[in-house]
Amino acid sequence: MDKTSPIPPPSGDTFDQPGWVYERIRDEIVSGRLGPNERLKIAELAARYGTSTNPVREALQQLRGEGFVLIEPNRGARVRPIDEDFVRDIIEIEVLIEPALTRWFVSIAGDADIAALEEVQAEIEELNFRDPIRHAALDTHFHQLIYDRHYNRHAAVLWWTHREILRAISRRFPTSLSRRVAVIREHRELIECIRAQDADGAARVVARHVEGSGRHVIEQMGAARRASQAAPVLASKREER
Repeated sequence: MDKTSPIPPPSGDTFDQPGWVYERIRDEIVSGRLGPNERLKIAELAARYGTSTNPVREALQQLRGEGFVLIEPNRGARVRPIDEDFVRDIIEIEVLIEPALTRWFVSIAGDADIAALEEVQAEIEELNFRDPIRHAALDTHFHQLIYDRHYNRHAAVLWWTHREILRAISRRFPTSLSRRVAVIREHRELIECIRAQDADGAARVVARHVEGSGRHVIEQMGAARRASQAAPVLASKREER
């Protein structure tokens, strides 16, 4: 399907059209279907998704807040390049936020909280990355159990926003075996630090966890970019033969 072909939304009376439009635009930016610095014209997007202009405007404002879209006065909206620098900037912020949220959680965590973490972690280990979408949902839930308890809702919402961005980006790439092993190990270490009421230790584990996840995504993005750049060269060499 080319970019001018309409993409009809799913049918159903309970369909949340603004949310669907937001997800479609976000996914097409992340996948590269809407390219870096490409103009995002509201009327064209509305026709493409078979909707009115209001859901598109709402979606672009939300994507602007998340950093996917740049909106400039008198110039409209355009796609922000989703590259390694974009992910690096998010990770640098999360390395500050997530340890702080975790440190506070340790101070209030009880037996029920630890049991809930253990339960989700058991599901993660049982799944063993066989279903990437299900794993991502469980992994998010694991961290939500920690971060959603924090009194600073702005920090928790910022974490959630960044989490959704990284989850959308990482869907494009497989998780390496070494990263899978690290995720399981780091979750277990985090639970043990919480159980021991070791706030400093828990904060260090989370910082390492965030850095490792970010590094993995950046490496995958770099490999994909280099492969894409090399493809025309290889094709040209084959033609010369």
